[in-house]
Amino acid sequence: MMFPEDEYMMRMNYTKQKMQEYGVEVLIVSNPSNMYYLTGYNAWSFYVHQVVVVMIDQDQPLWVGREMDAHSAKVTTWLDDDHIIPYPDEFVQSSIRHPMDFVANILAELGQGERKIGLEMDAFYFTAMCYERMLQGLPNAEFKNSSTLVNWVRLIKSDLEIEYMRKAAVLVDKAMKAAYDTVGVGVRENEVAAAIYHAQIAGTADFGGDYTSIVPMLPTNENTASPHLTWTDRKYKKGDYLTVEIAGCYERYHAPMARTMALGEPPDEIKKLADVVKEGIETTIARIQPGMTAEEVEDIWSQSIAKRGFFKDSRLGYSIGCSYPPDWGEHTVSFRKGDLTVMQPNMTFHLMPGIWLDHYGVEITESILITEEGCETLATTPRDLYIK
Repeated sequence: MMFPEDEYMMRMNYTKQKMQEYGVEVLIVSNPSNMYYLTGYNAWSFYVHQVVVVMIDQDQPLWVGREMDAHSAKVTTWLDDDHIIPYPDEFVQSSIRHPMDFVANILAELGQGERKIGLEMDAFYFTAMCYERMLQGLPNAEFKNSSTLVNWVRLIKSDLEIEYMRKAAVLVDKAMKAAYDTVGVGVRENEVAAAIYHAQIAGTADFGGDYTSIVPMLPTNENTASPHLTWTDRKYKKGDYLTVEIAGCYERYHAPMARTMALGEPPDEIKKLADVVKEGIETTIARIQPGMTAEEVEDIWSQSIAKRGFFKDSRLGYSIGCSYPPDWGEHTVSFRKGDLTVMQPNMTFHLMPGIWLDHYGVEITESILITEEGCETLATTPRDLYIK
């Protein structure tokens, strides 16, 4: 276990309080990030259906998953063995049986089949078929959408979670340096991606890294207008410019960061846009205070770039913490108009002030921690447009 058992119990208590707010008595958790958060379960098994079941009147949740993954649950979670329930392989990718049939049967056997059951209906790993089989298997239950219930519990981090994110930030600094060091005329994009991966996972002499929930994104030249492109085997040329968006990950806790760099003197419009983005993020970081709303944070940024004649219609950032592919966001708070979530100490965010125009873009981003006095950046890589 990566956390003491009393921290897991505190998370369970907060989750049950949220369940009462949502009006659910049983919560079926299928988001692997939430499964990890509540139990410690950590394995690359989310390509098959697996759940953690929280019952409001039971101290321990149930882990239900594939039989060959049950031992992973035993060695990574705080659960007793009798709360780890495997289903046989005949339920895996079968046209006849479905793992949610098995889950429904377990709940019925435990007398939970007529309760108010919360489902993470918008989770990446909870499919339409999962929902259909739950409806069939528990016809007398009342189902409620509880997609981000646990996500909101995760919003304020413990001291140990912050320690893990600080380590992730050390890893992202190393990975960005690896990108800077590797990019060069005649070097292929995939070689830069490989150097980033090596730095992310090799870590430091004191601790290693984990795989990140998103792959390195390395668009070049006009493709910088498309921030979620990855890499090719194209060779870099003199005059190229690129954005690098990556993260460090330690024990599933992420610290993302993006920077913009150029091989040789970049075009004037890239230099101008980089100045605008850098000024905007630094103005925003300097003024963030606990007690502000997410909307007010976004407004600081918007006013800063508006002075230079720019406008950004996508959100400025989002909450981060522990995560699994395909995303390192927590799916709760976003820095954008209309989000009235109040900033509190120990919340963590990816402050994401990229500006993407029709034919080019610039990204300079930071992972930040809300403190008692303001906010703190977790990584240390300079924000300047890097020219090599």
